[in-house]
Amino acid sequence: MSIMSSPLVSVVVVNYNRAQLLKECLESLQKQTYRDIELIIVDNGSTDHSNDIVRSVDDSRVHLTVLDSNTGFAAGCNHGIHLARGEWVALLNNDAVADPYWLEYLVKTASLSPRVGMCASKILIYRTNIIDKAGHLMYPDGQNRGRGTGEVDRGQYDKREEVFFPDGCAALYRKRLLEELGGFDESFFAYGDDADLGVRARWMGWICIYEPRAVVYHRHSSTAGAYSLQRVYWIERNRFWLAVKNFPVPILLLTPLFTLNRWHWNLWAALLMRGPAGNFRRSRSLRLLVRALILAYVDGLKGFPRNWSSRKRLRRKRRISDVEFYRLLIRFRVSARQLSFQDHSCFFTGSNAHGSVEQQAGVAQR
Repeated sequence: MSIMSSPLVSVVVVNYNRAQLLKECLESLQKQTYRDIELIIVDNGSTDHSNDIVRSVDDSRVHLTVLDSNTGFAAGCNHGIHLARGEWVALLNNDAVADPYWLEYLVKTASLSPRVGMCASKILIYRTNIIDKAGHLMYPDGQNRGRGTGEVDRGQYDKREEVFFPDGCAALYRKRLLEELGGFDESFFAYGDDADLGVRARWMGWICIYEPRAVVYHRHSSTAGAYSLQRVYWIERNRFWLAVKNFPVPILLLTPLFTLNRWHWNLWAALLMRGPAGNFRRSRSLRLLVRALILAYVDGLKGFPRNWSSRKRLRRKRRISDVEFYRLLIRFRVSARQLSFQDHSCFFTGSNAHGSVEQQAGVAQR
């Protein structure tokens, strides 16, 4: 398979203290059949031998940038995007391994239309045929979920089609889109930053195409752990910020009701020991979960003024109407019940379910 026109693709990998995972990730990128690439490794102040591994790679396409501290996934990506020379920017988590044809299929799909600003990969859980994500869906309080999460891959998502937005674990973005939007919102630090970027891109009229042949294998939650309190905090705080920044006022006013409905289903799941809440109860406790959520909402409200200002700027520039956005939410919706009862973390092998906060972010957090 070959592509007649070969635009340069800048692949950005953000790393923090995951030397052995990074090694396999880089090896998979060096084996890509699409050759017109530059590999930008942004290290978030690692203290292990990650940088030695990168420096030992004998490949002129590999460029290492070392930051002084852990700036988080969003800021790390933005740093790599700033350095990128390519027409397209691909993101790959350092705990992910790409199929050799990954980039070739993504670039081919991205070239189908000038309206395509984002491409989503088929992400499978490492060494399984369990789907991690095949594009993303969204609940109307700002919480998002991977399409097909936890399902056995039987070819049900083997059709190239439009999805809401890609998962930042393995995605392709048009450089012009990233420049137009100012990249990721660095205040998110980790989790939900790719959702926020994808929703903002939708407001600007860009579309996202899912390419099922672009396959990546992901060690899900290998850094924070599937049931990390810090992870719960970031996810809940950031979904609130996403809603404030992006949702039309009628939906925003209803967001508390949608959230109550979601937590109603989460409570049932916890009592039945099912889904993320049930597994969190099994590995931690509901008391700790409630504490993390309270902290998330307190800090979420503190960030309300800044995110409201961001919202105003986006509203001035948007290219689609509120009605068109409603249609997107309806078309790519996920139910509260699905969010509460679906959990694929039990399929993942090799993760630390409790993960340390110090190991969090700047890497594969999704």
